[in-house]
Amino acid sequence: MKAVFKTFVLILTLFGLQSLAFAQAPIKVEEGFDYRVLPIAQPIDVKGKVEVIEFFWYGCPHCFEFEPDLKAWLKRQNKDVVFKKVPIAFRDELMPHSLLFYALESLGKGEALNDKVMYAMHRENKRLLNENDIADWVAAQGVDRNAFLAAYRSFAVLSKARAANQLGNSYRIDGVPTVAIQGKYITSPSIAGSRAKSIQVMDFLVNKVRKDGYK
Repeated sequence: MKAVFKTFVLILTLFGLQSLAFAQAPIKVEEGFDYRVLPIAQPIDVKGKVEVIEFFWYGCPHCFEFEPDLKAWLKRQNKDVVFKKVPIAFRDELMPHSLLFYALESLGKGEALNDKVMYAMHRENKRLLNENDIADWVAAQGVDRNAFLAAYRSFAVLSKARAANQLGNSYRIDGVPTVAIQGKYITSPSIAGSRAKSIQVMDFLVNKVRKDGYK
């Protein structure tokens, strides 16, 4: 009986070691499969850093699902990682969402309300596609309605929303969420195959940029 027990323990130990080895094995990341290299590298804003851009749309369910993974990833990044979100409006009727993003940013409310905007759209079925509905919702969050509308209608906010679309075109963004790193590489859950794999690919690309001297 003791011999059987020892054999059983040995099998469990070997199985555990194999599982640990598998868990610690480096992931395989392949260009063209897990990420793409842009044919023309785009300029980055800060030298000596790793620039990470998430192209997104408030109304995208995949962006909403990806947000918790992205936030967790950002929390464990070093100070050399510079992150920004860029809204994309693939059609003219979606431009109000980009205007909403930049209006909130101009009022210093973006960080506090971006998640709430997405929750309202994806859990409370609010479309927020016209100025009045958007202003009503923002006011319900404690933001002065008139101040918001002044920002929403401003030339500065409209210019940023248009520039965001132009940047998306430069990066050849055809779907969201898409993450661009150092103006050279793009990946996404759809490119990598899953949200979890895309996070691993992002780690790989950030480390690659560091090894390449932030080039």
